[in-house]
Amino acid sequence: MNCQTVNLEAGMPTVEAARARLSQALRVARANRVRVVKLVHGYGSSGTGGRMKADVQKVLAGKKQAGEIREYVKGEDFSAFSPEARRILDACPEMSRDADYARANHGITVVLL
Repeated sequence: MNCQTVNLEAGMPTVEAARARLSQALRVARANRVRVVKLVHGYGSSGTGGRMKADVQKVLAGKKQAGEIREYVKGEDFSAFSPEARRILDACPEMSRDADYARANHGITVVLL
């Protein structure tokens, strides 16, 4: 399996619990040789952006800088117009058929391990 989806918002966890779930999901994905992980973190019930989304992207930025992940792209940028998305599609072409591809979904982030 090249790609997998992880729902970080299932059960309405705290930001801290979602962060732990994120780290665990990435470890398991890497151990299972998954190349791309789509994270569902939601966009916040107010529609103005949630704390979980901001935290996930902050954690991913740190992991990219540390060399723990190769790339990530915000859902709103997950299209052919994004160089990060194109790198992800090169690694996992089936993501071009994902329901969220080119849909500007603010509630997801896609990660290349």
